[in-house]
Amino acid sequence: MAARGGSGAEHTTPTARRMIVGAQLRRLRERAGISRGDAGYHIRASESKISRLELGRVSFKERDVADLLTLYGVTDPDEREVLLSMVEEANQVGWWQKFNDYTPKWFEPYLGLEEAASRIQTYELQFVPGLLQTADYARAVITHGLPHAASEEAEARVALRMRRQRLLQRPRAPKLWAVLDESVIHRPIGGRKVYREQLEHLLEMTRLPHITVQIVPYDRSGYAAEGAFTLLRFAQPELPNIGYIDHIAGGLVLERPEEIERIGRSLDRLAVDAETPERSRQMIAKMLAES
Repeated sequence: MAARGGSGAEHTTPTARRMIVGAQLRRLRERAGISRGDAGYHIRASESKISRLELGRVSFKERDVADLLTLYGVTDPDEREVLLSMVEEANQVGWWQKFNDYTPKWFEPYLGLEEAASRIQTYELQFVPGLLQTADYARAVITHGLPHAASEEAEARVALRMRRQRLLQRPRAPKLWAVLDESVIHRPIGGRKVYREQLEHLLEMTRLPHITVQIVPYDRSGYAAEGAFTLLRFAQPELPNIGYIDHIAGGLVLERPEEIERIGRSLDRLAVDAETPERSRQMIAKMLAES
């Protein structure tokens, strides 16, 4: 059983804690040789409810977890206390909850996982990644090029994007590896002023030791992946790698081993196709000088 607080991570979010608790419960159930159906019956729930609990998809009731621990033969008070304290922490509200009115439900789990990640790897073909955007650039993207007509919802989404970026400024910030198609640094989103400020910000961020930006030049682009994606990696061994893909109607979280393997192959190809970090900085600086 992990130490109190779960693997010693300082920035484990409620979303990640639910997944850790769920993984612990699954291991305990399997060790005890108890089926999901029998576990569900014991707490007056369905087999599918146990499955969702073990995947960290739903919040926990402390009474249910206590009953499951008893069923699984976990009687040591210290071991029980560790897991039950994690249940309490897993049910806490994340900072992003204040943006609930403007945040799609499908995006909330990703926010919690991004906040808990130790390494973020992302590939973009059209825009600068959200974690590296300026507020004006983000506003231009979110309003589809009409920033002066930004609604209350659009401004809230810009504020949310800026709040997400704080994770890169905290102690023990996650490592960010962003690979951009060359077209991203040529595309003058928001007009010349916004575009120049974004390139300047991108260069400034690459000076941080935990942020790496690489550019895939035109003659090598289009081969590694069909679209943009992000891979989140975690320090906690209980948490699997998580993939994420944005699309026009929402977002898709990828968890199956074969999906993560395919993302891994794309990342390997990008590492070969992209220019070095220094050469990529030179390309960005050249675009800034010419804009």
